[in-house]
Amino acid sequence: MTMKPAARPACAHFSSGPCAKIPGWSPHLLNTESLGRSHRSSLGKARLKRAIALTREVLEVPDTHLIGIVPASDTGAVEMAMWSLLGPRPVDMLAWESFGEGWVSDVTKQLKLRDARRITAPYGELPDLATVDFDHDVVFTWNGTTSGVRVPDAKWIDADRRGLTICDATSAAFAQALDFEKLDVVTFSWQKVLGGEGAHGVLILGPRAVARLESHVPGWPMPKIFRLTSGGKLIAGIFEGETINTPSMLCVEDYILALEWAQSVGGLRGLIKRADANAAVVQGWIDGRDFASNLAQLPETRSNTSVCLTLKADESVPKKMVKLLEAERAAFDIGSYRDAPPGLRIWCGATVETSDLEALMPWLDWAFAQAAAG
Repeated sequence: MTMKPAARPACAHFSSGPCAKIPGWSPHLLNTESLGRSHRSSLGKARLKRAIALTREVLEVPDTHLIGIVPASDTGAVEMAMWSLLGPRPVDMLAWESFGEGWVSDVTKQLKLRDARRITAPYGELPDLATVDFDHDVVFTWNGTTSGVRVPDAKWIDADRRGLTICDATSAAFAQALDFEKLDVVTFSWQKVLGGEGAHGVLILGPRAVARLESHVPGWPMPKIFRLTSGGKLIAGIFEGETINTPSMLCVEDYILALEWAQSVGGLRGLIKRADANAAVVQGWIDGRDFASNLAQLPETRSNTSVCLTLKADESVPKKMVKLLEAERAAFDIGSYRDAPPGLRIWCGATVETSDLEALMPWLDWAFAQAAAG
């Protein structure tokens, strides 16, 4: 009989979104001067510009690309890009998990683009990237949050492409190296790798995307919340801290705090190193168990953030494990996504301490033994 571990993780927050706050987080660390002030005041704009500047620095976004803070989290940023940019060319829609499938559905059922091609793969696999036509626009997720499968790099993207690449990078940004020379649009939200608060997204546009915005008029009505141009010209203020709708300055300050913490741990390289070390702990546990497998079949496609596991057991076992671990306060919110195969999903992003994952692993053994025994 597997004994119940004596020690618990110091922080049991392993949710894949919203994710764990930065180590040592406290509301007392937040700069509160902007709270209760207009986001259009000189102070409000300065803090929003600070968030944009830190994003560029930490994420290593080249000066050729614009960065804007937009409403409705990563979902809002992706929808804004698709509604504003798609239409002039056929589009290849890549999907290998639920969020990618969501973008496929929106393009085919809402925008009703006839020249939309689905290139898909089941959970655990990548589609055949060699079949992508870069004369088309291409929409894809860099890291499949609900499958734990990521693209290994950007080598498959044609540098001389004629279409645009629109990349949902919400669970990859700040943990995986994004090649901005190959990405015309990048989106993410604050509540993933940096553990920020929800409801705000980031939209990064390269020069090819800006050129498309200023030369293309969408063939459908554009909600105000999606509008990036006025009179055929880019609304530059969006990328200078003038948000489309009112942001939460409390969330902005929390994001700035997380970005400053990211600088303190070595910037992008430090963040990637932390996520890699965390994922290695979970993979090491998987490798030592005959009842657990990484849902991502190929090592080079395995996520270092949303690590997804399947278990050789009745599908009720992972659900029982989740309840047992929550009751013991050893792990919160590690069940697989509702559309994914039954299993566990353990967040390994940079705000998670490696020592907490090391403490969690014996609890997985205990919970599995308890759940499998009935």
